[in-house]
Amino acid sequence: MSDLLKTEFNDGVGVVTIDSPPVNALGYEVRRGIVNGVKRCAEDAAIKAIVLVCAGKTFFAGADISEFGKPMKDPSLGDVLAFIEDVRKPVIAAIHGTALGGGLELALCCHYRIAVPSAKVGLPEVNLGLLPGAGGTQRLPRIVGPEIALELIATGRPIGAREALDYGVIDRLADEKSLRNDAEAFARELVRSSAPLVRVRDQNEKVVAARGKPEIFTEFRKKNAKAFRGFKAPEHIVKCVEAAVDLPFDEGVKRERELFMELMASVEAAAQRYVFFAERQTSKIPDIPADTPTREIKAVGVIGAGTMGGGIAMNFLNIGAPVTLVERNAEALDRGVGVIRRNYEASARKGKMSEADVEKRMGLIRATTDYADLSGADLIIEAVFETMAIKRDVFGQIDRIAKRGAILATNTSYLNIDEIASATTRPQDVIGMHFFSPANVMPLLEVVRGARSAKDAVQTAMALGKRIGKTPVLARVGHGFIANRVMTVRGREANQMALQGVSPADIDRVIYDYGFAMGPFQMMDLVGLDVIGRDSNVKTVASELVRRDRLGQKKNGGYYDYDADRKATLSPIALQIIREVAEERGVEQVPADDDEILARLLFPVVNEGAKVLAEGIAIRASDIDIACIKGYNWPVYRGGPMFWADTIGLKTIVARLKAFERRFGEAFAPSPLLEKLAADGKRISAFSAA
Repeated sequence: MSDLLKTEFNDGVGVVTIDSPPVNALGYEVRRGIVNGVKRCAEDAAIKAIVLVCAGKTFFAGADISEFGKPMKDPSLGDVLAFIEDVRKPVIAAIHGTALGGGLELALCCHYRIAVPSAKVGLPEVNLGLLPGAGGTQRLPRIVGPEIALELIATGRPIGAREALDYGVIDRLADEKSLRNDAEAFARELVRSSAPLVRVRDQNEKVVAARGKPEIFTEFRKKNAKAFRGFKAPEHIVKCVEAAVDLPFDEGVKRERELFMELMASVEAAAQRYVFFAERQTSKIPDIPADTPTREIKAVGVIGAGTMGGGIAMNFLNIGAPVTLVERNAEALDRGVGVIRRNYEASARKGKMSEADVEKRMGLIRATTDYADLSGADLIIEAVFETMAIKRDVFGQIDRIAKRGAILATNTSYLNIDEIASATTRPQDVIGMHFFSPANVMPLLEVVRGARSAKDAVQTAMALGKRIGKTPVLARVGHGFIANRVMTVRGREANQMALQGVSPADIDRVIYDYGFAMGPFQMMDLVGLDVIGRDSNVKTVASELVRRDRLGQKKNGGYYDYDADRKATLSPIALQIIREVAEERGVEQVPADDDEILARLLFPVVNEGAKVLAEGIAIRASDIDIACIKGYNWPVYRGGPMFWADTIGLKTIVARLKAFERRFGEAFAPSPLLEKLAADGKRISAFSAA
């Protein structure tokens, strides 16, 4: 306690400092320290005001999540807040870094708040499937009004100190380098002026003004219906803010607590907490220490200026890294650079960047048709056609040009990294950096570790992924790596069910209702059937649609027809082609209800994930979940396929897979690992090869 708590007295002001690295989370010892320090100051007659401040890099950054689901030790956070609020001397929160979640709730229970300009405050609990459970939904609306409170709490958006000052969330800005001194001066000023003890809970003007205006909440729900679909926490937050408007404070707090406990017990919140921790685990590689030196990446080369290459280049331009962009001819190069410019200009029109920012990024591009211009690059990423012969030829050329120590990366989606590396004299420098389309938007980066990839090359790619705003997930060599490998089986079963007479519209509806943004046939139409069906060497529904010049949304429709407003209806042409292909193959017609559709689509994903784990392609089951969430938009509130499998029960999944195997063949045969985990009563989401 003595190391965590420091209490000092200076000219009538008591300063309570909490120092609990790394982020001063509000765990039991911190809560106890706050009460002890504030109580000591409150009981000292010589102390006229109290400043609560934190050492280290931040103010209280939130609750101690490791305590969730465990018996709470007194004092609870609610007890701490009530104690501070009832102190009969001014208590001033001095904020630097971030005051998030419970940290902001604590600050709102102080009588005044001062912050440095760089500080951020917010209530991000919604990102964990929860809501502020210590009065945050009741106090914030009393300061900012219900409309702003809804937006801040239901989205979890943090705000900077200046915006917080405008809203009245904080009362004063401090100098960036003198927070404590400015906080003490503020405290003495309050004492000299006999300023009142302002309790946020007693500020009712803004909530009273909103009473009898249910449209505030109706319109907010309508506006955010798409973004909040499937999540429980946002609606519970709306109900809490409604309670802040309609109920006395103590009753509102009671309602908040009821709704908080409902969320704590929900599968959705458990899934979101799991994802929160799983995402932070992806960068931990068992045999590569965290302090492994990384290679310096200042200049980047990208080979291929098409859709993928241009998107990859944008990631590095966005962080100020110069990019040498290489194409076979000037026409393709100009086209690729033009697409990059149009993407940036579209962002500028939306207010996401300035015209100066556009020109700054474009100025970092060196466009060339000469591979020799890559000689100074620290990292070269190949994004050419997905054929092994072409990939090997490209790597043979860059091996002769690239400087020693440069990392040579391939963006291949499926091909063997070790075979590509064998075309070079430096396989230790070759890795996979698999971006997902559109590469400048999608958050997943699969870093593929070859048999001879150097540890520092892998570590560099993982760190670089974070630097460009991606979530890096490590994979070993294997066809399709992680995300594409496990999700391909969903597409396989969707196509097979369609041939068996199940409506593509029903398949898409079931997947949408599960939580995906769209179903597999809707996705194919969006991506373009010329992309999906172009490489098929057998007759498929997609290849036949392309042969009839039906490319999806981009031209003439695909599985669906589209009106002028992009409203989709299932295409009679597509249905006729499905029937023709099914008859030619002699496919038996097999009806399926919604439950069977979902099981046939997603249980094989779980099974394929178990195979990926057994083969050592993924380190952890949670890495598979993150790859599917970040690469394929698997709904976060389901936790990814492996977490979701545990909520269903592995024994149930194995039994259904065996039943499908008897009906439809060995493609459904359960993985031995999945069967063993089910028999042992273990959770697959906890599986780790580490």
